[in-house]
Order: sequence, then C-alpha cells, then structure tokens
Amino acid sequence: MIQLRVKLFVLGFVATFISHSQERKLLWEENFDGPILNEKSWNFERGDGCPNLCGWGNAEKQIYTNKNHHLKDGYLTINILKEGANYTSTRITTKGKRQFKYGYIETRAKLPVGKGIWPAFWMLGKNIKKVGWPTCGEIDILEYVGKEPHTIYTSLHTKASHGNTINSKKTKIKNIEEGFHIYAIDWTKEKIAFYVDHKLVYTFQPKEKTKETWPFKQPFYFILNAAVGGNFGGPEIDDTIFPQEFVIDYIKVYK
Repeated sequence: MIQLRVKLFVLGFVATFISHSQERKLLWEENFDGPILNEKSWNFERGDGCPNLCGWGNAEKQIYTNKNHHLKDGYLTINILKEGANYTSTRITTKGKRQFKYGYIETRAKLPVGKGIWPAFWMLGKNIKKVGWPTCGEIDILEYVGKEPHTIYTSLHTKASHGNTINSKKTKIKNIEEGFHIYAIDWTKEKIAFYVDHKLVYTFQPKEKTKETWPFKQPFYFILNAAVGGNFGGPEIDDTIFPQEFVIDYIKVYK
C-alpha cells in the first residue's frame, strides 16, 4: 500500500509538471541534433580573453578553442583537456543571434567533476557592449565548481551588487554529479526563480526595480562554457582529473 501511494504521488507530480509545461509556448529549442554546431545560433569565443579581458575577467587558466567539443546522438560535449602546459576548453554564445526577454528557460546537462573544474550555463544582457558589466546584468542558471562537491550555485549580478555574488543561493544536492539534471529559471517582469530538477531553490525579487537593481527587463543571450581554475573555480587544480566532459542534452525557451 505504501509503495502504491508513493507511485501515485510521483505520477501526480509528473502529471502536474507536464500540465504546467503544456501551458507554455515553446519559443526556441536547441537539441544539438546536427553533426556540427549551428552557427546561425552560436558563436565561438576563443583564446584566453586577452588583450581586453585576460583570464576572462576571473584569472581563469583555460584557452578556448573551436575544437574542444563534439556533437553526437543529440548531445553537445565540451571537452576540458590538459594539453602540455595548457588547459583547453570551449565557450559558445548566442550573442546577436538568439536573445530572449522573460520566459521559462531550461537545460539538461551532466557535469564534469574534479578540483579546478567550473562549468556554467548563463546569460548576459545584450547591451553589454554599450553599458559594460555588471550594469548589463548577468543570470547564472547553473554554476558548479569541483572544489565544492554536491553543490550548485544559482546567481544574479547587477550594478547594485557591484557584480559580486550577493544575489545568490548555494544549494547542496547529494550526488548532483551523477547523470543528467535539469537546471531552469522562470523569468518574469517581477522576479527570477531558479530550479534544479523542477525544485525551486532560489528566487530574486527586489522591491525596487531600478537599472542598478533590475537590469533584467531587456533581452539576454546564452553562454555555455567550462572554465578551469580562476577566482571562483581555483586556485588549486588537480591535473589528474583530465580529460573531463561537460555534456548538454538540450536548451529550451518557453514563453
């Protein structure tokens, strides 16, 4: 009888989630079904960020290439490697190609692991070139650092916070490193709510919405990357963990 009740509860939860999902209108999805990345949607960012943003602004150690990834069976895999004295990885964005304002946004991904690893799925305001960071705003849907196992970061950066990780939640999730998990936000005019595996983990809803506290009333673009070391991911890097893989199943945007 207990097993039956548990099964009915689970089925009820799934049915409720499916019902809510069906109420949303799918605006865009990326399933990584092709043999190569669709460059109508994606840009490669290469190098070490120099001369304008050396270490990508965080003293990161990796060099980004357009070769540290592959698509197979509907998955994008970012390969994080130690090649001689260098660490290499991939960073892609939808800047100028796919930008969204409000909606329910989710990805399904499997994390790389180990001390020094820093994978992320995040967004930046499209006006970054005009106003700079952090005035443009930043939405970190998923951040994980290997030095803190079983922990997911969900954060927002604004001018009011001076770009610091203040508007943030660190959530302990046992065995988050095992298999695929779903990371999402529900972004409206009033708030941004963060979810892991459909469970609410953090909500940001400032009472006063100025350009300093709420830059989230404009389109944002996506960034997918896996960094190594840096101010957040390091400074210690365990070279024995490489190679590592950050695997992304899909990205979906609903209205």
